[in-house]
Amino acid sequence: MDYTPQIRELMRLRQIKTFRELRDRTGISEKQLLKIRKGEFQQLKLETLTQFAIKLELSLADLLALFELIPSLQKEYDRLKAQLSEQRETLLQEFQQSSLQTLEPWLLQWSAAAYAAQQNPQAPAVKLLPLVRPIEQLLQNWGIEQSAIVGSEIPYDPQQHQLMGGMAEAGDLVRVRYAGYRQGERLLYRAKVSPV
Repeated sequence: MDYTPQIRELMRLRQIKTFRELRDRTGISEKQLLKIRKGEFQQLKLETLTQFAIKLELSLADLLALFELIPSLQKEYDRLKAQLSEQRETLLQEFQQSSLQTLEPWLLQWSAAAYAAQQNPQAPAVKLLPLVRPIEQLLQNWGIEQSAIVGSEIPYDPQQHQLMGGMAEAGDLVRVRYAGYRQGERLLYRAKVSPV
């Protein structure tokens, strides 16, 4: 699109006679002015348009209105906002679907196993351990690992462990009561420990 007529009218109102005088007054290059005249605004920095507007005693909004860009910019903003919302929804659905696929064996069997355990309190709990494997797999897929194994005895580190009772100094032997978890280098939960 050619915006030369709008620029010429702006020049007339500011008593600017030539495009060279316009470039000198606004401090933009010939190449930048040509892009403005051709309507190639997406190829210009916002700073350039702002400088052009200020030197002509216009606000950026007034300049954009002169070129009838505000409606098209608003339309593009609305389009990008809708696209981002759709992408967010798609990613959420993909995440949920992937998580459900990993958890499917547990989902299908857990309620029956819980019911059976309630009906027979004498049943050994060890039979429920295989049902937890999908959750362990999901945590592994997310890069979440135990930082300490329940029942193990390890040197106390106040940065990595939470003392459940008693007293312990850094390096003292403690027993892990509840596992801690980390994701890569990030500590998610400190392991809960007690003095040996």
